[in-house]
Amino acid sequence: MCGIVGVASQSPVNQLIYDALLLLQHRGQDAAGIVTQLGTKFYMHKAKGMVRDVFRTRNMRALPGNIGLGQVRYPTAGNAFSEEEAQPFYVNAPFGIVLVHNGNLTNVPVLKEQLFNADHRHINTDSDTEVLINVLAHELEKTTRGLPLKAADVFAAVRGVHARVKGSYAVVALIAGHGLLAFRDPFGIRPLCMGKSDDGTTMVASESVTLEGTGHHFVRNIAPGEAVFVDLQGQIHNEQCAAKAQLNPCIFEFVYLARPDSEMDGISVYQARLNLGETLAKRVISTVPPDQIDVVIPIPESSRPSAQQLAQLLGLPYREGFVKNRYVGRTFIMPGQSVRKKSVRQKLNTINSEFKGRNVLLVDDSIVRGTTSKEIVQMARDAGARKVYMASAAPPVRYPNVYGIDMPTSEELVAHGRTVEDIRQIIGCDALIYQDVDAMKAAIGKLNPAIKDFDASCFDGVYVTGDISNDDVKRINENRVGTADSEDDTSRLALPNPS
Repeated sequence: MCGIVGVASQSPVNQLIYDALLLLQHRGQDAAGIVTQLGTKFYMHKAKGMVRDVFRTRNMRALPGNIGLGQVRYPTAGNAFSEEEAQPFYVNAPFGIVLVHNGNLTNVPVLKEQLFNADHRHINTDSDTEVLINVLAHELEKTTRGLPLKAADVFAAVRGVHARVKGSYAVVALIAGHGLLAFRDPFGIRPLCMGKSDDGTTMVASESVTLEGTGHHFVRNIAPGEAVFVDLQGQIHNEQCAAKAQLNPCIFEFVYLARPDSEMDGISVYQARLNLGETLAKRVISTVPPDQIDVVIPIPESSRPSAQQLAQLLGLPYREGFVKNRYVGRTFIMPGQSVRKKSVRQKLNTINSEFKGRNVLLVDDSIVRGTTSKEIVQMARDAGARKVYMASAAPPVRYPNVYGIDMPTSEELVAHGRTVEDIRQIIGCDALIYQDVDAMKAAIGKLNPAIKDFDASCFDGVYVTGDISNDDVKRINENRVGTADSEDDTSRLALPNPS
């Protein structure tokens, strides 16, 4: 999972891209990068860390030009500790291309073999983004044959990418001296939208909040399989480049990943979470009578809309019982020291008066490993709660995700191979209520009837691309990475939160 942005303007874009990345910071905190283009020359700065730490005044001054792109990275494949694997990636032929990518390619071994044996291209990292940019470069080289580059050539190259690449990918690329390219995989799994400003600047980004927060008007979502090319004169060209395109967006974007003030594929993320609270309320009633619940308390942050709607429908008080510490630092391992596990209690603190002597219903957006849920339940009991019920706005997470979300392996998922009662006992709550898969799809899907289905693979085990075997899942799990904190922080709260 990453956040990407591209800008084509008649004015310098370095500050604009920086501001856009700040609005996408929730999508990745591992690394950040910006590339701008002046004439036919690229200027790049990228490093590990948060946007505000990666870019200083001297770095911004060294990023001239009126066209550029950027990315914030949350690694799901490759080497999370390598500066080289921070994006953007660059290849010098044809023309010179830089590229950022959100998603995860599922046929990387096949592509690497093709690139080496047939395309005679060298891959130097474990990043699937380097594979993707080399596939695009090779397809672009085939379509141009040394002739001046036209939009039709670019679209022909994207068709070649769709034919070869499997998995999820939302892409923004710069082609030196020609323009900005954006395209989306044929299933539209990862999001990408486009906007315009009053001065004619064009922006493409992962989330609509990026457009609105930088003074751009939302124009539309880029369609599955579609490519958009903005030339250096600012003219926009677009074409459907996939033989069979269908919109199956990742439902976890609406459950957790995206900011609530974003709209994705015609669906308000905030309204989606309200709807999840509405359907969850019906599940709660069938498990715990509302008169046995004194208060509804969300687990910060993205469960709040669902918890508020649930509380309103059940006629129960809604209270904030947990305060989140947004400034928990990383764990530094010095010589002679052992790894220190970070407790959830460093990240959350209870307001004891909201728990003491009460039967509380805790609402979370989802439950992944269960380790955090277990500790939070105990925190509620320690704060004086009489009974602790837990409700999840999402169904049980039973399967790994292969499309760009750093879900644990099946063995690490608390719901994998277990009943709800088994999970309840592990977490230690008095009752456990999960959302239903079909109810979740219906609650979100009714906000845009044009969407016939979602990628909900981590909930139902159905991989929408239709090409994922058990061996693929095993290989992708073996190649998945953690962040620098992963050795000492594997809690639910280790994931970024779109507050």
